Amino acid sequence: MSVFSTIISRITCILALVLVTVGPAFSKAEEASSVSEPFQPSEVILHHVLDDHIWHFWDGHFGTLYLPVIVHSAERGLEVFSSKNFYDEHHNLVSFNGYTLDHGHITLNGQPVFDISITKNVAMLFINTALLIGLFLAAAKSAARNTGKAPKGVQAFLEPIVVFVRDEIVKPNIGHHYEKYLPYLLTLFFFILFGNLLGLLPGAGNLTGNIAVTMTLAVFTFIITNVSGNKDYWKHIFWTPGVPLPLRIVILPVEIVGVFTKPFSLMIRLFVAITAGHIVLLSLISLAFIFQSVTVGLVSSLIVLFINLIELLVAGIQAYVFTLFTSLYIGMAIAEHEHH
Repeated sequence: MSVFSTIISRITCILALVLVTVGPAFSKAEEASSVSEPFQPSEVILHHVLDDHIWHFWDGHFGTLYLPVIVHSAERGLEVFSSKNFYDEHHNLVSFNGYTLDHGHITLNGQPVFDISITKNVAMLFINTALLIGLFLAAAKSAARNTGKAPKGVQAFLEPIVVFVRDEIVKPNIGHHYEKYLPYLLTLFFFILFGNLLGLLPGAGNLTGNIAVTMTLAVFTFIITNVSGNKDYWKHIFWTPGVPLPLRIVILPVEIVGVFTKPFSLMIRLFVAITAGHIVLLSLISLAFIFQSVTVGLVSSLIVLFINLIELLVAGIQAYVFTLFTSLYIGMAIAEHEHH
């Protein structure tokens, strides 16, 4: 009963934070829409889902974090400046020193540049990484101090999850060589889990809903899986045993395509699940401002509360699924088969 009450109290705190943070932003948007132009839900949703060179929390310059722009061009070389230079006092886009920002893309005198700026998702990546490093360093120090004793503090929170990933995901799917891949798979699980959870906070960036991030994670899995593949793995792909020769001609392209579709499915699954959840939540919140009705606002708020609780579950499930399939692919690549 105490665990249940703790969960309820934490959910209440989260809801209060959502109301305090998101409420003023949408109310100002509604106020602005009543004065100048109609409320555009697509702009609000896309602004949250897509990456950007600014981090917008609420209306006005004080509610916007202007991120550093880092660009390289053959004409000027490497240049670093604040993204604030792209906006005037009314927060309208302007050109700066020949540079133009249009739909997230920077050009110099109409020509594309090499953009390595710290965007909103990159900043979220740094925050996620710093949080992971800080928590696990604290857990490691706690484990060193409490050797032979019951875990405490951060260690007590993280250790059961680590044991679960090791014993229920990695070890059953990889087998007796699982220790070699455990550090990567633990990092993968916690990176996705924390990224999913942080993305649900008000004003946060859509880190794990960015297809570039999910593609990078999938590429890591692709490289590790195929580099680790033994001769049986590659033999089953290029010369499947026990199959007649004419049928092998048909199976060969299917197996080769399968090598690439496995990481592709990982990339798309995580991207779609997280992005779709954010779009649904923001769409429901926007209904109150589209219909300008208190009744619609109350109903949509109740539905958003329910979906938010589901999104907390989805955050864990997606981390679990990505790690599970990665473990399964690695286990299939290093498994030794007996042929008779």
